[in-house]
Amino acid sequence: MGFSARRSQLPRLSAVELRHLQHFVAVAEERHFTRAAERLLVSQSGLSASIRALERELRAPLFVRSTRRVTLTEAGRALLVEAERVLAQVRAAHEAVAAVQGVLRGTLALGTEQCIAGVPVAGLLAAFRRRHPDVEIRLRQEGSAALAEEVAAGRLDLAFAYRAGAASEQVRAVPLAAEPMTLLCHPDHPFVAADTELSPPDLAGEVFVDFHPGWGPRRATDAAFAAAGVRRSVALEVNDVHSLLDLVDENLGVAAVPAHFRHKRPSLRALPLRGTAGAVYETVALLPSPEATSPAARALMGLLER
Repeated sequence: MGFSARRSQLPRLSAVELRHLQHFVAVAEERHFTRAAERLLVSQSGLSASIRALERELRAPLFVRSTRRVTLTEAGRALLVEAERVLAQVRAAHEAVAAVQGVLRGTLALGTEQCIAGVPVAGLLAAFRRRHPDVEIRLRQEGSAALAEEVAAGRLDLAFAYRAGAASEQVRAVPLAAEPMTLLCHPDHPFVAADTELSPPDLAGEVFVDFHPGWGPRRATDAAFAAAGVRRSVALEVNDVHSLLDLVDENLGVAAVPAHFRHKRPSLRALPLRGTAGAVYETVALLPSPEATSPAARALMGLLER
């Protein structure tokens, strides 16, 4: 029978087998045995033996090894999803016991988009650290699509992201804030002088500066223009807010962004978008199911709700 990643097919886990899974995930992430061994503070020979033992138990090769790197086999890719979930559940169990005992320990792994609307991320984390100094904070910036995948896989405890398409069977979305999208352009752009309301048809011939498709503002704008039946040209794709603002500041294109972005570059002009009912940026907190949500994530959400 071929390898299956369904939970019912996974072997029962002992403490030693959990260690094997930890080793497997490290090699899968590093794509290199030496780097994984250094990260885990174990010998390379011991790490190799651990992976071989796991492969024998599962009766399937997990890696294709070469002199320069290792890559996951199909069985390895299937196991990685389940291994990350198992390890996340074990970590959550340890942290839950500590929380019952009155001490919040462990790790808070948070993901967020850049300049997320309605969430003061830095201030929120500072308040969290003051209340829970024994919790290690890890922060990662990604686009909303990637953040949803990270939460589903158990690599993030929670994430602040754009609403559309973020929730799934493994991830729930808690609404936090909403704001309209606005058009940023250079002061010399003809739109500024015209001083008129803009709708998607007015922007059909414009060159746009925008984020990569996985980022929330891009998804919100794409959805609004698609709903209006208007195609737009995104000639300049960036992965950070400052580059987007720089390009618009040089009059190389216009950008549809959440309304609060206008405060980040006073030299630009912000124009309202009309006739774009879907052009709303909605911020949500992405979390696993309530029973799988870590105590640290619940504590952070408690601070946010205050």
